[in-house]
Amino acid sequence: MKRKLSYVMATLFAITIASCSTSQSKVASKASASKSKAKDSKNAIKPYGKVITKDAKTDEGLFTVHKLDDKYFYEIPDSLMGREMLMVTRIAKTAGGLGFGGGKQNTSVLRWEVKDKKVLLRVVSHQVYAADSLPISEAVKNSNFEPVLYAFDIKAYHKDSVSGSRNTVIDATGLFESDVKPLGLPQRSRKGLKVTKLDTKLSYLDTIRSYPENIEVRSVKTYASSDAPSNSATGVISLLMSNSMILLPEVPMQRRMFDERVGWFARGQTDYGIDVQKSKTVRYLDRWRLEVKDEDMAAFNRGELVEPKKQIVYYIDRATPKKWIPYIKQGIEDWQVAFEAAGFKNAIIAADPPSVEEDPDWSPEDVRYSVVRYLASPIPNANGPHVSDPRSGEILESDINWYHNVMTLLHNWYFVQTAAINPEARSNEFKDEIMGRLIRFVSSHEVGHTLGLPHNMGSSVAYAVDDLRDPEFTKKYGTAPSIMDYARFNYIAQPGDGDVALMPNIGIYDKYSINWGYRPIPSAKSAEDEKKTLDSWILEHAGDPMYRFGRQQRGVIDPSSQTEDLGDDAMKASAYGIANLKRIVPNLIEWTAEEGQNYDELDKMYGQVLSQYNRYMGHVAANVGGVYEMYKTYDQEGAVYTHVHKAKQKEALDFLQTQLFDTPEWLLDNNIFDKIENAGSVERVRGFQTRTLNNLLDFGRMARMLENEAMNDADAYSLVTMMSDLRAGLFSELRSRQAIDIYRRNLQRAYVERLEFIMTEDQSGGRFFSGTRVNVGQSDIRAVVRAELKDLKRDLQNNRLRDRMSRIHAEDLVERINMILDPK
Repeated sequence: MKRKLSYVMATLFAITIASCSTSQSKVASKASASKSKAKDSKNAIKPYGKVITKDAKTDEGLFTVHKLDDKYFYEIPDSLMGREMLMVTRIAKTAGGLGFGGGKQNTSVLRWEVKDKKVLLRVVSHQVYAADSLPISEAVKNSNFEPVLYAFDIKAYHKDSVSGSRNTVIDATGLFESDVKPLGLPQRSRKGLKVTKLDTKLSYLDTIRSYPENIEVRSVKTYASSDAPSNSATGVISLLMSNSMILLPEVPMQRRMFDERVGWFARGQTDYGIDVQKSKTVRYLDRWRLEVKDEDMAAFNRGELVEPKKQIVYYIDRATPKKWIPYIKQGIEDWQVAFEAAGFKNAIIAADPPSVEEDPDWSPEDVRYSVVRYLASPIPNANGPHVSDPRSGEILESDINWYHNVMTLLHNWYFVQTAAINPEARSNEFKDEIMGRLIRFVSSHEVGHTLGLPHNMGSSVAYAVDDLRDPEFTKKYGTAPSIMDYARFNYIAQPGDGDVALMPNIGIYDKYSINWGYRPIPSAKSAEDEKKTLDSWILEHAGDPMYRFGRQQRGVIDPSSQTEDLGDDAMKASAYGIANLKRIVPNLIEWTAEEGQNYDELDKMYGQVLSQYNRYMGHVAANVGGVYEMYKTYDQEGAVYTHVHKAKQKEALDFLQTQLFDTPEWLLDNNIFDKIENAGSVERVRGFQTRTLNNLLDFGRMARMLENEAMNDADAYSLVTMMSDLRAGLFSELRSRQAIDIYRRNLQRAYVERLEFIMTEDQSGGRFFSGTRVNVGQSDIRAVVRAELKDLKRDLQNNRLRDRMSRIHAEDLVERINMILDPK
């Protein structure tokens, strides 16, 4: 009976538990359903007035943007769904140690797309391409699927009362407050700064402004970093990021194909639609859309100048000091002569922006306006970036960043390069008209970049050195055929040469390149159709150095395409330059004097003399082991690459021996030293001599000399001969038995240390290395250096030096060489 009762009780207990469990399950199910319903309700598409309330602050433009509390809503018209837009990410304001604001970090082409109840922001790539009419276009699309950058819930719809179209409302806040990689600090910077994550609690969306063709977003991004360059104790980096979203033209501009024989900023695309047996990368120019009006086409074809459909207009920032505005404007409009060569008049103009009273909404952030932005910054620089359509290369907008302290740079260059012949350069502060002319020069150069032109470092070699001492020649041609060279100011002209020109202007090459890139070819219906005409324009001037383009080099191999040089002979030009520096040094105290001031200006300008002197040494050293690069195509005769002539290489080394390695006593002015330092002159001489010596004994240079000998035999300046000549000059005291002074002792030790480096180190070269690659251990380099060390050791041991310090020095070098040859 008890057992039966227990069984009944247990059964009842189980039924109760089951009942409770079922009940709890129903409750949980109802709660879950309620929660899901609440979530669905939260994400549900609501009436427009429930989302965008009367409290919203609205800004109309490309998208209508609404601000409610700390949320920003985009109202996207259906007509813009599927349209391609360019997102340009820049650092607007930066932390200390991270460079300066304005630097472009990333560009992406984006497309907005509706998918069910969401709006997707997709990334579009134009790296690969095939015309839609070709069968292969389907394969290109399949291998180029567009990734989704961000997904937004649709909050509401709104019918536009004017156009009648339906607009889709989304909350855009999260796109800029979360860590969307293309819109923030790029991966390369994160790695270098050891960034671990975006700190969302310390990041926020600052402003969004909508303009007719673009939307400008400013957001503060704070990243956790274990290597913050400033305020490191905080462990974070905060940046003000700028994200510019620009509507791309509905019909892309017709491209113009790139040719390396004419310098131009260009972009590449792999085109699978070309009828060749491989994928081919095509490159096309970045340039403004300059078109002839239909009604002017007949006049254009007759060779008359016509105004373009749309001019290139640069506005001058309201913040620019008024006295510099005319000079910046002149620098812009100096390019009109180049566009006239291309068939256009008034193609480029400078303009004042409307006043705040005239147009309170005018903004340099509006993509419709290109602006010379005047920045109150200690950075001594100016730069001319541009934004272009990746589909066609069409430049859409450009802002020239003009930093106030660029005037310091101009002062220093002009002083040290022209003061020997130019009284107007002999002061710490120039007259306004002199500084204005220098500003005009820089303005022209930077505008050239915004038109699509890169640096042409091969331009200045077109002029014979002595022509730059001729007033008539320089007044006509300036200091170089292109203002895009770094042919700053005329350091070659000597006292008594007369009224020579001191700086470049828009030159022959500039007119030629603008014509080549911008002149319409009405008969051509495609970029390919233009090629024959473009080639013919190049061949008209083939071989003429005035029309040569020489690219900017990171590691100089071609001595005819260098920065800061003038003329066709580096040794002759540098000798003239040094003669002028010798005239400047004795006058530095007088020319930098200011009553009641200390000697900071004297110290600075003496440093500028040394920098200029070092430039001359670099120009000369590049000839040793140098190789000329002259771009050509198959239909042109002659080599593209040619080694510098043997005699010229020997002349360059002899120049370095006499002008640098023989102690330059003229630089050692005690009247200057006793006013700027308590010590340092000996170390300074060692520093600039060693810099050029190490540059001369470069792995890549030595490899090119070995290859030159292998290819040209007796016509080459061999590495063995160069090393023997160098040693003979550096250790001439071992033959003359003269005392070796402290400067020469330092130099000789530097030589032995450099040979040790060559014997023990391999060629280094990071991401930006552009020199000549060589496997040092398997080349002849170390064998030649070992022989040099043995010969030097023998000469040192057999020395007949008279003074004790020289003998101590020789014994020390022998011991150093022993440790190199036998490290154990």
